[in-house]
Amino acid sequence: MDFVNLGFGMFIHYGMPTFMDQDWSDPHAALSLFDSPKLNAEMWAKAAKSANMTYGCLTTKHHSGFPIWNTKTTDYNVMKTLLGKDVVQEFVDAFREQNLSVMLYYSILDMHQGIRPNQVTGEHIELIKAQITELLTQYGKIDALVIDGWDAPWSRISYDEIPFDDIYYLVKAIQPDCLVMDLNSAKYPGDLLFYTDIKSYEQGAGQFISKEHNKLPAMACLPLQQNWFWKQNFPTTPVKDAKKLVQEFIIPYNQAYCNFMLNVAPNAEGTIDQNALDALAEIGKHYSNKTNYNELPAYEYPITGRNIAKKAVSNSSWSDDMNIMDFANDDSFNSAWVSNAADSGKPWFELTFDRSQSFNTLVITERKDYPASYEIEYLKDGKWLAIQATPSVQGRIKVFRFADLIGNKIRLTIEKNRTQAALAEVGVYHERR
Repeated sequence: MDFVNLGFGMFIHYGMPTFMDQDWSDPHAALSLFDSPKLNAEMWAKAAKSANMTYGCLTTKHHSGFPIWNTKTTDYNVMKTLLGKDVVQEFVDAFREQNLSVMLYYSILDMHQGIRPNQVTGEHIELIKAQITELLTQYGKIDALVIDGWDAPWSRISYDEIPFDDIYYLVKAIQPDCLVMDLNSAKYPGDLLFYTDIKSYEQGAGQFISKEHNKLPAMACLPLQQNWFWKQNFPTTPVKDAKKLVQEFIIPYNQAYCNFMLNVAPNAEGTIDQNALDALAEIGKHYSNKTNYNELPAYEYPITGRNIAKKAVSNSSWSDDMNIMDFANDDSFNSAWVSNAADSGKPWFELTFDRSQSFNTLVITERKDYPASYEIEYLKDGKWLAIQATPSVQGRIKVFRFADLIGNKIRLTIEKNRTQAALAEVGVYHERR
């Protein structure tokens, strides 16, 4: 699917929070709270069409853990409520009737099931896989699965606790053309796709794309109303200005290879408030999607494997006092190891694993002001061997991909072209191919 050229779509946050005046609902809220007597997904779809949107994306389960589809994985779901309807089915039927593509949102964080940091079990992982399998086998073609609550500062569930590549390749095995979009852009640089097919920017959380420098397929999202889920004051609270949204966000973002997803929150009755309907119709007067944008530049395919360098033992040549070696593999791109300016030799950085590891990918993220070239070696059975690989360069990131190797150390010797060398992050992966 040509995601970038879809241009503009509707994000739909609807679920148990809709009935609690909250964006995160009580994970054990009574099922009797959930009832939308006038549920009208056809209205949602026609509203999206009026704004010249090309798709919709529905929250199938938010962080509190309430599925709004007919699931066999838990009795805590929409089919056990007064509504008693499969909302995902209602959504996909209505949007396809309007010739709109369909995407689904799914939260890894699940407070009802206890899927939270430092608590993840094998049973939890199997539950996640079972729920994703249902979503990708019961509703026809799904163009993208938008995943949230994973490797975020507030969710704190890492890609080690729930292995990203297991979920990623499960999706691809069921629906090879389904894009996996993990909402994790706050942590990772905008030069490379880490753990996602599409780079995402949640503007309400302060994440903004660089319209001048972006070279990756991207998505930016923002609510039309004040919050993601409906609140009781929404019918009388002004929504965002339609013309401003089009001129300052949607069109400029489209021109920067970025699809714009505008959230519209259905109300407790299951319809859309009149002020939101009016704004969407007004947007449609100012925006019409075109598909002849500049061609997206070539880019490296995503990193999906576990980073075996994360917090491994590190060593280096003489460091800058406040920027010692372990800053280069601390799982943060905001810190860096910096060589000492007085070091007259070639700076070097080394990783030691607790045992020999298989690996086939090395990703070096530099500080923007310290580009360099590298000699790379690995230690196997007591011998240092050269890794022969030409990097792909994307902004400040160099990606080295090569045949599978096994070793217990990796060493970078740095050819400086500035006074100091600086590594924000060094990642080592064994990628599935």
